[in-house]
Amino acid sequence: MAQIEIRLPKMGESVTEATITNWLKNIGDSVALDEPLVEVATDKVDNELPSEVAGVLVQQLFAKDQVAQVGDVIAIISTDGDSAPVSAPVTTQATPVEVVAETVTAAQVLANGQAPGLEKSGDSGKFYSPLVRSIAEKEGVSMAELETLGGSGLGGRVTKKDILSYIDTRVEGGGAAVATPVAATPTQQVVSTPAPVVTPAATSAGSSFLSNIKEPVVTANPGDEIIEMDRMRKLIADHMVMSTHVSPHVTSYVEADVTNIVNWRNKMKKDFEKREGENLTFTPIFMEAIVKAIKDFPMINVSVSGTSIIKRKDINIGMATALPSGNLIVPVIKNADRMNLTGIAKSVNELARNARDGKLKPEDIQGGTYTVTNVGTFGNVMGTPIINQPQVAIMALGAIRKMPAVIETAHGDFIGIRHKMFLSHSYDHRVVDGALGGQFVRRVADYLEQFDVNREL
Repeated sequence: MAQIEIRLPKMGESVTEATITNWLKNIGDSVALDEPLVEVATDKVDNELPSEVAGVLVQQLFAKDQVAQVGDVIAIISTDGDSAPVSAPVTTQATPVEVVAETVTAAQVLANGQAPGLEKSGDSGKFYSPLVRSIAEKEGVSMAELETLGGSGLGGRVTKKDILSYIDTRVEGGGAAVATPVAATPTQQVVSTPAPVVTPAATSAGSSFLSNIKEPVVTANPGDEIIEMDRMRKLIADHMVMSTHVSPHVTSYVEADVTNIVNWRNKMKKDFEKREGENLTFTPIFMEAIVKAIKDFPMINVSVSGTSIIKRKDINIGMATALPSGNLIVPVIKNADRMNLTGIAKSVNELARNARDGKLKPEDIQGGTYTVTNVGTFGNVMGTPIINQPQVAIMALGAIRKMPAVIETAHGDFIGIRHKMFLSHSYDHRVVDGALGGQFVRRVADYLEQFDVNREL
């Protein structure tokens, strides 16, 4: 019987794993070429994976809600038309896995992707992969100990390297720290939690003791409602915490007079909609100014890798988009510097629609080099946005408001009503100093204020 291994494909430059959210075919079902086989979710987007061959699904190697690594075999399809499931577990060697800690390998993880004994997540909500849990169980590492580890993976996730490093220092130190008993009075209920384990690895160069700080345990009061975070909210939370730990954030603010832009858009929007079938919003106009400023200050368009700075050739603008669920996603306008205003407007509208309708593709949210978030949509005047790693800067666009302002003319100054907004620019102080960060946001404001009211589309 010819059996074809279906592997989890690479779905982006920083995507290393995906959660199986739903099998669209059951064992024994016929599958056509390119027919959707399984739904997966990464930390960026949900997606359907099509079958690479036609045949019969004979084995599912990962159950719903389990996490597979890129390259893992997730299913077996028979091309001989035999619908009988494979009787024995199929052990695959997708992406080669190194032998670790007394020959603990991925093959020692159960065929269905689970590790025995330890739960896949602890009280903190952090997820532990099957391989990490397998190593931890073999080495006698408890869930309480796992919870104290600071992970180096995406969103602070504990990786194989992290658990092995901990095991080495744990053994050298003669065992894990033991929690100090806490005395309780008859009227108190005290929850005993292990003290954070501070190891040499946690305080060595390149690491921080902050990675071992645990969030407080919060007790619900009578009548409080407990709402479990959904998968996307957990990923957003992890990503935001990771960003604030990685990058020292600084925010600069500039107020821009956008009266010319408001008047020009009011004049052009009906003709634009009639001609292009699209709404002309303020967002693409602001993005165009940001792209121009990035060309003037290319060191804003960089990423940091260790002690190296990666200067990006392409200018790919991410736009933070609120979803109906209340979550956030950041689709990316690729090569925005090669587009005119009409092209940017069409891209903004299309990506926003696809985000709301859940139709974004993995490539739609990859490769961003700078991000824009429009907090003015919610009536906010300004904000302090968190950098979207691995970028080094992000700009928040505030609400446009009518304000009294001093207007300078050749005949003297006078007070007039102008449309103004705040631009909030957060940047990574490791590589962007105040001069660069401040000059950049000032340049964006200059381009907005110098907008040509006689411009044609």
